[in-house]
Amino acid sequence: VSKAAKTCMEVLRNAEYRQQSSADALPRGEFKDARAWMSASLVYESMCLNGLNKTGSNLRSVTGVVAYMQTVVNVTGEALSLIRSYDIYGKDTGSWTPPQTERDGAWEHVGGSDDVRALESNGGFPSGLTANATVCRSGSGGGSCDYTTVQDAVDAAPSNETERRFVIRIKEGVYNETVRVPLEKKNVVFLGDGMGKTVISGSLNVGQPGMTTYDSATVGVLGDGFMAKDLTIENTAGPRANQAVAFRSDSDRSVIESCEFIGNQDTLCANTLRQFYNSCRIRGNVDFIFGFSASVFQNCLILISPRGFTSNQNVITAHGRFDPAQSTGFVFLNCTVNGTATYMEKYEKKSSDSTNNFLGRPWKPYSRTVFINCNLGPIISPEGWMPWDRDFGLSTLYYGEYGNSGPGSALSQRVEWSSRIPASYIEGFSVQNFIQGDKWIPLSSG
Repeated sequence: VSKAAKTCMEVLRNAEYRQQSSADALPRGEFKDARAWMSASLVYESMCLNGLNKTGSNLRSVTGVVAYMQTVVNVTGEALSLIRSYDIYGKDTGSWTPPQTERDGAWEHVGGSDDVRALESNGGFPSGLTANATVCRSGSGGGSCDYTTVQDAVDAAPSNETERRFVIRIKEGVYNETVRVPLEKKNVVFLGDGMGKTVISGSLNVGQPGMTTYDSATVGVLGDGFMAKDLTIENTAGPRANQAVAFRSDSDRSVIESCEFIGNQDTLCANTLRQFYNSCRIRGNVDFIFGFSASVFQNCLILISPRGFTSNQNVITAHGRFDPAQSTGFVFLNCTVNGTATYMEKYEKKSSDSTNNFLGRPWKPYSRTVFINCNLGPIISPEGWMPWDRDFGLSTLYYGEYGNSGPGSALSQRVEWSSRIPASYIEGFSVQNFIQGDKWIPLSSG
């Protein structure tokens, strides 16, 4: 119970902050922002509620809080639905309806270009940044630096800075540490020397006493406007450790470019809000891209790695979406999906450790994930997608594909509950429309 209470205290602080931000945005007519922030608030409240339910406690104090939190979740869901309706229909309240999904034929963006290249962003990580702090690994001989740990550099960043970036130059080396960027540390930038050169490494995992998936992250970010480029973040706990996160982000309007994420189960937790991953490498085997966020992965290399013991299935994504009004989902644009070199060697030998790989499964009932213009390698099973638990979420999720290529892209044997995205609707999954990236992703040369 104490662990659940601690989690509630942490996540409800985030929920309160996002609800206040949403309330402030509405009078300004910033409805997309309000929806994003209220969607995140619903996640945090649900995390608290689920944690309390899992305790199984019959204590009156606990059951009372559970009942209260259920009411809070319901009210937030209703508020989110109202914001969504106003965003879509304006003051024409006669058109306001309970939220539906693409499976119901409810598309917010109709028409426009069917050119998949128009879905991508031309922006990304800005060039020419000047470091505010430098980090060198102790004893590395890397010259004079301000700090020897990444966390010390983060702690030195100003709090609640909404205009200027705080750039942390992390020089080549392996940094064995757990890094946290708290909510008040905004616009923090990590700039490394390259994937495989600058490495932040950890091994926290749920097999350790009291450890949760959320807290196992090697790097965890809450502050908005976080950016990172040219580094590797890994969790080395190993496939038998079960959930072990390398990177977790709750940062709104976050840009991650040319970064590598290495793990096994639950490598990358794109937890909440709006995130943009460009030209990244992501490696794992079970639900290794997961979370509740609205995230676009553009030009990324997604690699399935061996689990090291007999297993008959690997899954790339596990998106969570509690409510159809949440403006969340995973969008993969022009990505490549295949196995690591070691995995492909096993696959080509038809090893028992190299079969049945799926694009995703529904963590929550309204899970939404699409692959557009991606190259899907031969390791992807013909069914494409797999259930979470029997028929859970299969009638409410949206799993879509459009314009993919490669031997794993054939649609003839896909599960019946997946979809082919109509060409006239793909624009809804653009960086501009899905995460409003045109408003906040910098020009790469800027």
